[in-house]
Amino acid sequence: MQSDSTKPEREDDNYEPFSNRHVAKPNSTTGTLIHLIKGSLGTGILAMPLAFKNGGLIFSLIGTIAICFIYVHCVQLLVGTSQKACKRSRIPVLGYAETAEVVFAGGPPALRQFANFARNYIDLMILIQSLLTLCLFQIFIASSLRDVVNNQQQIVWGTHVYIALVTIPIAFITQIRELKYLVPFSALANALMISAFGITLYFLVRDQIFLYDKSYWPEWSKLPFFMSTVLYAIQGIRYVLPIENNMKHPEHFLGPCGVLSKAIGFLTVLYVVTGFFGYARYGEDTKGSVTLNLPSQNGLAESTRLLAAIAAMFSMGLSYYVPMDIVWRRIEHRIPDNRRNYMLILLRFGILLLLTGVTMGVPELEPFVGLVGSFCSGNLVVLVPVILDTMFRWPNSFGQYRQILLKNFVLGLFGLFVLIAGTVSSVRNIVAIYE
Repeated sequence: MQSDSTKPEREDDNYEPFSNRHVAKPNSTTGTLIHLIKGSLGTGILAMPLAFKNGGLIFSLIGTIAICFIYVHCVQLLVGTSQKACKRSRIPVLGYAETAEVVFAGGPPALRQFANFARNYIDLMILIQSLLTLCLFQIFIASSLRDVVNNQQQIVWGTHVYIALVTIPIAFITQIRELKYLVPFSALANALMISAFGITLYFLVRDQIFLYDKSYWPEWSKLPFFMSTVLYAIQGIRYVLPIENNMKHPEHFLGPCGVLSKAIGFLTVLYVVTGFFGYARYGEDTKGSVTLNLPSQNGLAESTRLLAAIAAMFSMGLSYYVPMDIVWRRIEHRIPDNRRNYMLILLRFGILLLLTGVTMGVPELEPFVGLVGSFCSGNLVVLVPVILDTMFRWPNSFGQYRQILLKNFVLGLFGLFVLIAGTVSSVRNIVAIYE
């Protein structure tokens, strides 16, 4: 990207990025709130009981709220840095990768040479997060379908068979390239997921719950997995800047009562309720998705597995759009015009086969939840926003006592802990499957 970041910086410049944004169909503040909730509310919320299982009831209750607060703050750092970088560089809008490039290009002289690397690194992290999430979707869909068919028809097939079966319809869905054609799939997926979530909550709270035999505090070895699972559930960082960039009133996005705070506040309540009652209901038997714990002999309960599985399947088209856009932008110019359509079909199908091979090798839900949350969210949600904010403020904009620098240092340590400890724990769990 050729940006204006190489121009001399003028801190007193009156350039206003918001007034220079020209969006054909901008989103209202309410519409932005809905999109932001939709970006984070997915199958991850069904994994919250697993987080409480690893963290214990009391610690998880406090920890979930704390992690959601950290998430809000880190997203505020990212969006705030992006907005200030737009103003400094006289650019109306910047995406996540472009923000990193501009901040590095205008940062400390010794680091400016890494501007292009920063952009490529963000693209790579988003690509990895998207692909791992797609693997998790495949496992979730296959596991849900396996339980329903095995329970209702007494056909005992392994998860591998269902992974192969669900890959067939997914292969067609992931060939849809235009966002406008994915809108009906996303709308239907949202309706199905909300229905599954509502029915699940009914089963979690309908009978008396006993807490005396539940864990209240975590084992140290399970603490990273708790944090990773919560971060996985709330992940939506890759959608934040595109949503903010398309707002009619982007000045309403940040702030104590801004769109971001309202969306994450609402989601935090849902996460806490689902996690607390899910673990309180099923205890140590809690699975990677709470829908897999619902009574198999009840038709309404069985329907949640199908609803959530179909919702995840229809969501894969939109989830596939992000990684394919990143990969295709890198190779499109190398392919002759008359072969691009053919090569794009092969590329989309080939990557899906590769992902299917990975899920065949590790057909368990729990390790993937932790891996996506620790490796990807530890990077994109915590570390990168903190680094960009620190670089943009360098060297003299950290407050009178440099308290902002201290705060960023502490957040960076937290991000490193989640990244390293969570990833190691998840990889160990995956390796244990083969032992």
